[in-house]
Order: sequence, then structure tokens, then C-alpha cells
Amino acid sequence: MELKLVALIAGVAGVVGIALGYYLRLIISLGKRGSMELEIKSMELSATEGAKKITLRAQEEAAKVLSEARSELKEKEEKIKKTEDRLIKKEDLLDKRQGDIDKEVEEIKGKIAEVKRVKEKIAEMEESKRAELEKIAHLSEEEAKQQLYANLEQKYEEDLIIRTQKLERSGEERLEKRAKEILTTSIQRLGNSVSPDILTTTVNIPSDEIKGKIIGKEGRNIKAFERATGVEVIVDDTPGTITISSFDPIRRQIARIALENLILDGRIQPAKIEGAVEKAQQDINKIIKEKGQQAAYECGVINLPPQVIAILGRLHFRTSYGQNVLQHSIEMAHIAGMIAEELKANVAVARAGALLHDLGKAVDHEVQGTHVEIGRRILQKFGVDPLVIKAMEAHHGEYPYETLESYIVQTADAISGARPGARRDSVENYLKRLAELEAIATSFKGVEKAYALQAGREIRIFVKPEEMGDLEAKNMARGVADRVEKELKYPGEIKITVIRETRVIEYAR
Repeated sequence: MELKLVALIAGVAGVVGIALGYYLRLIISLGKRGSMELEIKSMELSATEGAKKITLRAQEEAAKVLSEARSELKEKEEKIKKTEDRLIKKEDLLDKRQGDIDKEVEEIKGKIAEVKRVKEKIAEMEESKRAELEKIAHLSEEEAKQQLYANLEQKYEEDLIIRTQKLERSGEERLEKRAKEILTTSIQRLGNSVSPDILTTTVNIPSDEIKGKIIGKEGRNIKAFERATGVEVIVDDTPGTITISSFDPIRRQIARIALENLILDGRIQPAKIEGAVEKAQQDINKIIKEKGQQAAYECGVINLPPQVIAILGRLHFRTSYGQNVLQHSIEMAHIAGMIAEELKANVAVARAGALLHDLGKAVDHEVQGTHVEIGRRILQKFGVDPLVIKAMEAHHGEYPYETLESYIVQTADAISGARPGARRDSVENYLKRLAELEAIATSFKGVEKAYALQAGREIRIFVKPEEMGDLEAKNMARGVADRVEKELKYPGEIKITVIRETRVIEYAR
């Protein structure tokens, strides 16, 4: 019974404890809730105050920005107003200037009209004056002009005739020289028979028995040789030699080499002839290439196209007035280089232009045009420097002298071709002119010695002072000049210097 009571009491006590704990927990939770609400309210109050502060600051900033914007707008408005005022003033000024210009234009038009009236008045006065003069002189203007010309011609007739004759002689000599150059070039390219020294080559043979082998049975060998080489073989009674004749120097050289090889071989027949000619052509082509490369290397002309070098080498077999064209071109290149160095010109262009100036002479007659035009087209085709083309194309005056190097090339050509000994025709004329000058001078009475100098451009005459006075010496100089003008043909002018020297020697004893 007591155990049940104890258990009951314990149960009641447990229930009461549980109820009490729940109550206490409820009380505690209610207390915490109240404190949280207080904190939330406190946070709301602080947030409200912060928002007010931020709003105030934002309003202050906005007011400040608005004030600045208003200031800037006001400044801009003032600037725009000033600009408008300035533009208005400029427009007023321009309107005023335009008015002044219109006024000046009207004044100028009035002056022009006045000048025209003055000119017309002057023309009328001149016409009246001319009519008055014609009336007084009983001559028209054209008649007076003709009479004046007649008086001048009569007064200066001798000077005019001398000048005219001199111009005619000079023009004839230039035309003759140009004609010779054209004919010589044409002969080399076309091949008209003019000189055996130019158009034939002699081949030496060990014995006259070889002539029979060369001719062959019924002329079979010689016909086959002429057909293969394009030359004419002349077998005559001249001992030890056979002559090869052709207008083309390269064909002559091929024929010469082929014939010499056949003679050395001893077996001369049509089949061997064809092989020998083919081998000789290969040898000549090799020589042409080597000569072109050697010439370019010797002159210091680099980067030439191989085709141009091959054409340049063909000039080794060309001649002009007996002068080898390739050697002439090499000599010109050296001369042009020296002149270009002295004149501070382009040495490389001058050398190349001089070396290639006669390139057109290497091409046969099938190509039309002068050798200058042909050479120019060849260089353009293979992309040679245009400055080099300009330098070479003017050496005969066919094209204008566009650069300093073109003058240099023309000068080098004249020096190389005209120096004594370079060309047979030039040296003959040179010696003949010297002899004729000295003969004219010594034909006068009282002349002791006479010397032609400067390649015939000056003659110095020494006279005997005891036989001739100063006035007579002066008259003799004029007489020599007159005879030279009448009897000789010469380029430019010839200076006549008469020297009369008197020496008085005494001895004091």
C-alpha cells in the first residue's frame, strides 16, 4: 500500500515538475521575444536616421551639381553670344569689303575702257603719222622696208656672204660625216661590197694540194662548205692562201675556223664539213659569250642580263672605219668613267651607257631601224636601267640629252673615234688638213716657219722681222684667214697667229 502511495506521489510530483518546467520555459521565451522586438525597433530607428542623413547629403550634392550645371550653362551662353556678336561683325565687314571690291571692279572696268580708248587714239595717231611720212617720203611702209634692207645688204654684203658660205660648209661637213656613219653601219649590217679588208678573210694552207681537196670532185666539197656556212670560198692562183668572202663577219669567222679544222684533219668531205661547221658555230658562240663577259668585267659593268652580254660579244667581230667596235666600246667606257668622276656624275651609268652605245650594230639587217633605235629596244626588252638607256640613246643626236651621262657618252664617243690613229679615215683627213694649212701659210712672202697645232684648229706663223712690219703682219694674218676660208673645209674655227719677234743684240767691250 505504501509502495503504491509512494509511486502515486512520485507520479504526481513528475507531472507537476513537467508542468512547472513548461511554464518556466514559456515565461523565458516570452522574455526573449520582448527583447528582440526592442532590438528591431532600435534598428528601425537607427536606419530611419541614416536614411534621413543620406537623403540630406544627396539633396546637398544634387543642389551643388545643379548649381555648377547652371554656371556652366551660363558661361556657354555667354560664349555663344560673344561668337554671334563676332560673326555679325565679320558679316558686316565682309559686306563692306564686298562693296569696296565691287567699287574697285567698276573702277578697273572704267580704266580698261579708258586704256582701250587711248590705244585706239595712239593707233590712229600712228596711222596718221605713217600716212604723213609716206606722203612726205613718197614711199610706202613696205617700200621703205625694202629700201632699208637693200641698203643694209649692200653695206654688209661681203660679211653676209662669208657667213653664209661658212654655214654652208659647216652644214655640208656635218651631213657628210653623218652620211658616212650611216653608210658604214649599213655596210656592216647589210653587207654591200665596199672594201676587201672588211669583207674577206684569208686562210693560210700548208700546200696548194689542199686546194684540190677543198674543191672536191666536180666542186662537191666547196659547194657543200658554202651551203653550210653561207660564205663564198675563193680559190685562185694565189699560193698558200684561200680567201673567204662574206658580208657577215661572224659567218666568216665560223667558216675560217671550220676550214682550218678540216685542213688539219685532212679528211674533207660533205659529212665532215657539216660536223666541222657545227663545231665551229659552237666555238664562235663560246667566244662571243666570253668576249661579252670579259668586256663587262673589264669595264666594271655588272648585273647585265645574259642576253645583252651575248649580243655585246658579237661586237668583237664588227668594225667601223677599221676600228673594232667592241674595243671602241671598252675604250669609251673607260673614258666615260673618268669624265664622270671629274664631273661628279653617275660613274656606273656612264660606263654602262658607253659600253652598250653601239649594241644595235651587232644585229643584222633583218631588224629595221638605226643601230641606236635597235640597241634601245634591246635594252628595254631585257629590263636594263632606264638611266643607262637615256645615256646611250643620245650619242648620235637622235634623242635629246636628258641626263649629264648622255653628254658624257657622246663626248667619249667623239674622243675615242676622232683621236689620231683610231680610224683610218679620220687620221687621213687630219694629216691632210695639217699639210694644207702649213702649205697656205708658207706660201706668203716673208714667212720663216709655220706650224699647225691643236689638230688643225690653230696655225702659228713666224715671220722674218726684217722683211715685214707690224701692219704687214696683221694684213698677212687676214690674208691667210681668207685663203683658208676659201680653199679648205674644216669644222669650227681655225685660229691664225702671226708672230713677229725682233731681237737686238749689242756687246759692251
